[in-house]
Amino acid sequence: MGIKTYNPVTAGLRGRAGFTFEELTTDKPYRKLLKALPKSGGRNNMGRIAVRHHGGGHKRQYRVIDFRRDKLDVPGTIETIEYDPNRTPRIALVKYRDGERRYILAPLGVKVGDAVLSTDGEAEILPGNALLIQNIPVGTNIHNVEMSPKRGGQLARTAGAYATLMAKESEYALLKMPSGELRKIHIRCRATIGQLGNVERANIKVGKAGRNRWLGWRPHVRGTVMNPIDHPLGGGEGKTKGGRHPVTPWGKPTKGYKTRKNKRTQKFIVKRRK
Repeated sequence: MGIKTYNPVTAGLRGRAGFTFEELTTDKPYRKLLKALPKSGGRNNMGRIAVRHHGGGHKRQYRVIDFRRDKLDVPGTIETIEYDPNRTPRIALVKYRDGERRYILAPLGVKVGDAVLSTDGEAEILPGNALLIQNIPVGTNIHNVEMSPKRGGQLARTAGAYATLMAKESEYALLKMPSGELRKIHIRCRATIGQLGNVERANIKVGKAGRNRWLGWRPHVRGTVMNPIDHPLGGGEGKTKGGRHPVTPWGKPTKGYKTRKNKRTQKFIVKRRK
């Protein structure tokens, strides 16, 4: 896994940085784990824009990922490391002893031929093994963490991400999340050992607007250059600063304004992120 730069023979290549893809072992995904992924263009079922700046982009197929890791006590072997257009980390195709194949998120340092295991009991603390949090030693880095038992991993799933198991007390474990938040998770939740791979993604430089269009992102227009009818910051003569604190098109503050409303799970947060 590495980053490559380009000779500036065009303006779009000047300063651009991309992947070398040297860690990938195949460019052909496993067909039985592919699904159609129709585009919505950011529209909802009424045909109205629900997410701005979405549309276009390269055609994709969805790779079915095993976030639950519920194939228990059946040893598996990493067959391939592959690119997934739908997420930032790489994915690994695991072939289990009974012949079934599943995709998992590829941890850092995992290679073709490595063995992985998911179990409710004890197992070696090796990258790719999935265990209940109660069986993972304190201080271990983990990813693909469940928020409630048997629900499937939801936390620490992006490239290079990991949560750290800080402590275990009674029915709950204390995890330090990638954001710095300290959060309580039930010890019967499952997590995968190790840090996720593709750490170098943080050093990617897009280089040109067209590359974002390939990803399905349409142009973003600043509110200050709109008309007053279109945005609270719009209007004025020449380059104005807007005359008020930054807000969304619907008038909600955008910098430092707390929007969290889920008091039901507030008791699980021990310390908020910075």
